[in-house]
Amino acid sequence: MLAILGFLMVCTFMFLIMTKRLTPLIALMVIPVLFAIIGGFTSDIGEMALNGVKELAPTGVMLMFAILYFGIMIDAGLFDPVVGRILKIVKGDPLKITIGTAILVLIISLDGDGTTTYMITLSAMLPLYKKLNMKPMILACIAIMGSGVMNLTPWGGPTARVMSALKLDASQVFTPLIPAMIGGAVWLLFTAYYFGKKERQRLGVIDIQDVTNAQVAFAEAAAAEGIEYKRPKLLWVNFALTALLLVGLITAVMPLQILFMIGFAIAIMINYPNLEVQKERITAHAGNVLAVVSLVFAAGVFTGILSGTKMVDAMGNSLVGLIPDALGPYMSVITAITSMPFTFFMSNDAYYYGILPIIAQAASAYGIDAAEIGRASLVGQPVHLLSPLVASTYLLVGMAKVELGEFQRFTLKWTIGTAMVMLLVAIITGVITL
Repeated sequence: MLAILGFLMVCTFMFLIMTKRLTPLIALMVIPVLFAIIGGFTSDIGEMALNGVKELAPTGVMLMFAILYFGIMIDAGLFDPVVGRILKIVKGDPLKITIGTAILVLIISLDGDGTTTYMITLSAMLPLYKKLNMKPMILACIAIMGSGVMNLTPWGGPTARVMSALKLDASQVFTPLIPAMIGGAVWLLFTAYYFGKKERQRLGVIDIQDVTNAQVAFAEAAAAEGIEYKRPKLLWVNFALTALLLVGLITAVMPLQILFMIGFAIAIMINYPNLEVQKERITAHAGNVLAVVSLVFAAGVFTGILSGTKMVDAMGNSLVGLIPDALGPYMSVITAITSMPFTFFMSNDAYYYGILPIIAQAASAYGIDAAEIGRASLVGQPVHLLSPLVASTYLLVGMAKVELGEFQRFTLKWTIGTAMVMLLVAIITGVITL
């Protein structure tokens, strides 16, 4: 009965958020409470939910200060010189332009936010594509592929959800996946090279003396974001601080939460010593912080009740019974491959909070730990971004002025390629086992 109740809870949750009858934030809190009452766990709801929230508190703190840190870096203009330099280098060569686009996307999407990545990349590069009569579809394809790889940072949405749902930390999920992400980045550069060669054959190398239109467009975009907050004189200081932060993250010299808290405090004091300006910048990013962190704590209620009632154990055991013994040891690879269609047809919230814990519980019967299943579940993220359920994708196709269906058909095989390359590298490095 617990298994049936658990599956009904997950299906109800998925149905309500996919049909937009409830937001993920509300559904994560209301649905588990309702089913806990139905299951006769009324007196334990508070304790179970609070335990779940406590377990996810470190993840919420890390995300809060990571978003604030990268928000300050974008405000201060850390990435602006990279954009300007790329525009000067690529000039009229379609091959250089596509590769430059890929490099730009990989750098800008370091903040884990697809919306920011698309806005900066397309504002900078789309005028250049139009000037040379290059296909905007290629620009949009490169942008979403790069975002699909870099979105796996711990402060990005999917990895945070995995850590929340399976109660893991970044050293267990993100750090082992770095080689796979590098593999995905290499595949992106190869794809950009292929597109560039095709466009160079079609258009040739166009001799343009300047890239005024592109630079003006980017300058206008920067001004719209608040150019008075740019700190060009502190460029190398901000770069050094960010590099030091990333090194600390990879080497795990201290918990991520503390790294980002210290990094944010230093960054805002250096760039905006005036207290009123500090308040303005924090307020400017408060919306993003609230949207992400509130979701993490709401997920704590969901996972706390799912675990506390033992529903997840019962669901996992029932799922194990459906898996042929011959396929059990390959659960990690199966999870990686099925994560592509799963995350395309359902939201990340539905998959990571509803399906992933069940898969992890089932895999444990075959000696596969939750961290490996969590890593495998992230492989499908490049394909997920093509889903009509992803809001930032509408921004991308709107800015590029391409039709969503056509864009999906054009890009799908390349994003599947990204996922398969990442899976291959993960298998070679032993992060995902066969």
